[in-house]
Amino acid sequence: MTIFRSVVMDIQAYAAVFLWSNLLASLSWAQYLEDKNGSQIKYTIINLNNKHMEVSWEARKNFPDMNVTMRYKFDKSGFEQCPQYILDRGYNTGCFFETRGEVLHVSIRDTTGGKELYFDEQTSLDFFKPNPPENVTFQWKDNKVTTRWCNPLKFYSSHCLNFGLQYKSTFDNEWQSRNKACWDNRDQEKSCCLIRDRGFDPVKCYSFRFRLNADECNLVPYSSEWGEETFWENGTRMDSCAKDVSELESNIVSILASVLAAFLVIFVILVGVCRLERIRKTIMPDIPDPKHIYSDLFSDHNGNFQAWISKTENVLAETKVEYMEEECIVQDEQVEGIWGPKVEDRVL
Repeated sequence: MTIFRSVVMDIQAYAAVFLWSNLLASLSWAQYLEDKNGSQIKYTIINLNNKHMEVSWEARKNFPDMNVTMRYKFDKSGFEQCPQYILDRGYNTGCFFETRGEVLHVSIRDTTGGKELYFDEQTSLDFFKPNPPENVTFQWKDNKVTTRWCNPLKFYSSHCLNFGLQYKSTFDNEWQSRNKACWDNRDQEKSCCLIRDRGFDPVKCYSFRFRLNADECNLVPYSSEWGEETFWENGTRMDSCAKDVSELESNIVSILASVLAAFLVIFVILVGVCRLERIRKTIMPDIPDPKHIYSDLFSDHNGNFQAWISKTENVLAETKVEYMEEECIVQDEQVEGIWGPKVEDRVL
């Protein structure tokens, strides 16, 4: 019976949240300041983790000829002058101040502050923007990862928050996103949110980051900024994942450098050998081997020196005769002159 009641209560809670979300979605997210005549101008409110408030308006559009001022109050306290204005080219375009209550009253006035131009009243937690989640616990088992965040905010219910996770490995270009509504995965005693996911490679390094989305109960669905990245590899927290890429790049560079160095050494050795050979031939020219001169003595004449030397002398004599210069006879042509024809032969 107790289990049945618990299931019914959960269904009712889900239905209430669903209807509330649809109702908020059907409304405009813009807030309006209204004057006494009913005319309105848009403005925005952000409650920064219930510590500070930021109210802003379009000063140059709505008040082109006037630098307006702002006063505010919480609940039933008295109005206070804005302690810190947000400026845009010299115009007051917003105000930054501490959060000190639930119901916020905003009054936009003229430059002197004496005349009220626009007024509005809102609940500060309807514009809650949380800080990034802190103290997120991390559990890695095999290829499964479980992340857990417990809500420390006493003023803001966990069922109004969504817990967001993004991760990517060093080989991924885009972030992978996971979101879980805290009321759907909460620990009733500690108000904790869980995200479980699987498929993680134990040899890869992953970057993880988290944020909170206040889009279940807010009038405006604000999300926190992404928290600081953490790096994990097979359940071990790392300082960075950059070393995987740097080690791979350094290994490639080392291999390429080694190959280039080997080619350079081989080239230098070849050049050195060629240069040494040329230097050796210049300093110590090759001496003919005399054994080739007497090869015919034993192969053709069976060691008969007289026969071999006779043939050698005949070869040398024939060579000398072949190269002996022939006698050159120059014959002058007949020349006729006064004294008659004359022929001369000259022997050179």
